[in-house]
Amino acid sequence: MKVKKLILVTAKHMPQHKHFVRISKDLASLLNVELEIREEDYAFLADYGEKDELGMPWTPQLLAMLENGNIKPILTKLPINEKTLQFDIEKAKEEALTNLRNLGVEV
Repeated sequence: MKVKKLILVTAKHMPQHKHFVRISKDLASLLNVELEIREEDYAFLADYGEKDELGMPWTPQLLAMLENGNIKPILTKLPINEKTLQFDIEKAKEEALTNLRNLGVEV
């Protein structure tokens, strides 16, 4: 199976925004697919994204549209480097790629 496109739902005011944009662009380039960026599209996330224990979605989240039309979240939180307490961008990319592989995507 292949990825048709990546969809980043984000909010510019969130501290993770710039990191998610960078990760999303890198992954779209690696996978040679389109990247669609949506601003605060909570209705979309309510349908396809992860939600908290109250059923509320959050931003940012990176989702993949697969060739069969399914849309799945592949990165919804940034991992933290335990030594530096900073966002671990490389680990986040690997986590997204692992999630794609778990969906049966050829990476």
